[in-house]
Amino acid sequence: MNKKNGILLVFVLLKFILQYALVNSTYELHRDEFLHLDQGNHLAWGFLSVPPVTSIISKIIYFLGNTLFWIRFFPALFGALTLIFVWKAVEELKGNLFSLILAATAILFSVLLRLNILYQPNSLDVLCWTAFYFIFLKYINSADSKWLYAGALIFALGFLNKYNIIFLLVGLFPALLLTPQRSIFLKPSFYISTLLTLLLIAPNLWWQYKHHFPVYHHLKELTDTQLINVSRVGFLKEQVIYFLGSLFVLFAAFYALVFYAPFKKYRVFFWSFCITLMVFIALKAKGYYAIGLYPIYLAFGSAYLGELLKRGSTKVNNLRFACVLLPFLFFIPMYHTAFPNKTPAYILAHQATYRALGLLRWEDGKDHLLPQDFADMLGWKELANKVDLAFSRLPKGEHTLVLCDNYGQAGAINYYKKTKEVTAVSFNADYLHWINLDKKYVHLIRVKNYREVKEELKETSPFFADTFVADSVTNPYAREYGTTVFIFRNTHIDINERIKREINENEIRD
Repeated sequence: MNKKNGILLVFVLLKFILQYALVNSTYELHRDEFLHLDQGNHLAWGFLSVPPVTSIISKIIYFLGNTLFWIRFFPALFGALTLIFVWKAVEELKGNLFSLILAATAILFSVLLRLNILYQPNSLDVLCWTAFYFIFLKYINSADSKWLYAGALIFALGFLNKYNIIFLLVGLFPALLLTPQRSIFLKPSFYISTLLTLLLIAPNLWWQYKHHFPVYHHLKELTDTQLINVSRVGFLKEQVIYFLGSLFVLFAAFYALVFYAPFKKYRVFFWSFCITLMVFIALKAKGYYAIGLYPIYLAFGSAYLGELLKRGSTKVNNLRFACVLLPFLFFIPMYHTAFPNKTPAYILAHQATYRALGLLRWEDGKDHLLPQDFADMLGWKELANKVDLAFSRLPKGEHTLVLCDNYGQAGAINYYKKTKEVTAVSFNADYLHWINLDKKYVHLIRVKNYREVKEELKETSPFFADTFVADSVTNPYAREYGTTVFIFRNTHIDINERIKREINENEIRD
């Protein structure tokens, strides 16, 4: 193993170590993680909110034991691979050892540490953006059509993981027209690779068509309930924070892409960045949607700074050392606030700091006790245990429907349950289509928001012989605090018919 590969290996190992170390044992899985894990039990070419790749990874995790180690492993792996692609991009740009170390440090101590904690499609999304840009860089340098086919494969993987990668092409295609790279549109291999992409993603497109394009309805709901609270100024602030310690590397990249003669043939990357970012701003996108844009530009900036700061005087050497140290120094204050490595009690004691940084503001536009993602990682085991206990109080041999308000509740119960017979569902997200109607339900366990206790009792009790509140989530820091578990025993109606009617009504609304 040569010196460069040895250093790269150290960065990769450090990446894995940090990803596991940055989560306090107080926290459980995130509500979104439960949904993605449950999708592995219902493999399909598509889901209401995401394409199919995550479900396949979830199935692999299940076969590996479905433990926390493996759930954390895959986002850490995707983050490590992103770092490797950036390293290889610097090598492609003829960057020296300083450039390689600078790029790896900038990637390591960045928002990716936060992103790669959670098992969501976002980590693979950033990896696919970075890999695609790297492949395009290789194509520019070689004009070899094999890189177009490789790009087709990576884009298809990215598309089947998260539709967000479409915005990469939205920015890249107009940028191609603005530069000599427009010649790509005259090459037959471009159209063959495009056809290859369409063939690879066709099963998911067909699934969307057969299900009346639920992605459209998902995006509409997202726009109406969440993006309405996103400000364009806030979006831009987040872009600065994501790679705060390495902003100077990004600025160096943009300068080099415009003014540095050896990078002239890569100018398409500059225009692609500008156009993609403007599209995100125009659509009032969430800040993290754009994270995949940045890693490749850290490679450009590092390669340029490596050329600018060639080893020489003591002053230059000190400046090189400072460049590498800066991302780590900016990471130190982030370590204390940006990661779920502090207990809720600690956060409560330092609320002023968290509030000043805007970390307590949720998607509803209001401030809460904990950051939203942290609150979404609490209370789930408690809920699952209390549903198990409620289930044990019902007669054996008769089917019980466990119906939840949202996908987080249903997924958490299914993940943490100790009673094999318990299978939670919801009329929310993909669970709408996973309700087993082959069973004749006699009893109902209802998991409901605590604000609707009286309404639930009034609405549902008349259809059952016995009704009572079993328990509720008592963790005050959990987003699910107060979520109530109801038991409804011995129905005198056809629950299955009610379920079918509710499913139809939900599908019509969609």
